[in-house]
Amino acid sequence: MFVRIGGVPHHVVVEGGGPPCVLSAGLGLSWFDWDPVVPLLAPHRTVVRFDRPGHGLSAPALVPPSAAGEAHRVAAVLDALGLDEPAAVVGHSIAGFHAEAFARLHPARTASLVLVDSSVEEEARVPAAPALRTAAARAAAGALGALGVPAALGPAARRAAIRIGRTGGGDPAPAGLVHRCYSTSRVVRGALLENAHYQAVAAELLGLRERRPLPAGAPVTVLAGTDGGRRWTARQRELSLALGARFREITPAGHLLMLDAPDAVARAVLGDEAPRPRGDEDRGARRPAAQPLA
Repeated sequence: MFVRIGGVPHHVVVEGGGPPCVLSAGLGLSWFDWDPVVPLLAPHRTVVRFDRPGHGLSAPALVPPSAAGEAHRVAAVLDALGLDEPAAVVGHSIAGFHAEAFARLHPARTASLVLVDSSVEEEARVPAAPALRTAAARAAAGALGALGVPAALGPAARRAAIRIGRTGGGDPAPAGLVHRCYSTSRVVRGALLENAHYQAVAAELLGLRERRPLPAGAPVTVLAGTDGGRRWTARQRELSLALGARFREITPAGHLLMLDAPDAVARAVLGDEAPRPRGDEDRGARRPAAQPLA
């Protein structure tokens, strides 16, 4: 289905039943990148997936992204669906910024927060000339589109990026969906626009952390894939400490945890409701000696 938010048609997929859970994917990804996780959540949650402007099947953005804007977008999607019960909000990579911003700006609507190998910026600053960055991103996307680059290379570039972001796996997405989304200049423009304002969104979130606390009683979980290296894992652990969150290190797993370890993502969302796994708590999960709990 499509819902109009801020004048932009957004592609939204809703499945399952129960309390709402919103899944938001990283830069340049689409709704179907959560496919392995959804069957694990749908028996217990109303699972909402949506494509941000310029991603997946959603129309291009009319304004540049911001932390507050993306938080309010999540709220607007829930409003459009008539879901007013507090939601579990799950953000992957750059969408971790958006999910955390939602929890801080909409605490009464947040049941829990799960950050899936989230982007981390400890000392971000707002770059100069944001309007020029927006114009440059749009101009670059327009030039690439005019040259036919998305149609010629977009699906292959998507496949390569997924392989790099995984541990020993390829891209499971259907070829038809990949071609439909990634052969368009719309997705290139969406990714370039978000990338151009990445530091500004990160800096805005740092400001929110100083002014707007996370909702009391809402559990927070940080999941980290070990393929990012020791420094990346350490930064994820530091993020969990800063947020007072539960930390789970997942191995073997790359940046695309929803593809490499969907069971771990589902258990982070469901908590005590999660089906009891065989053997260890998480497939390949390693806990630090001292683990902060939400």
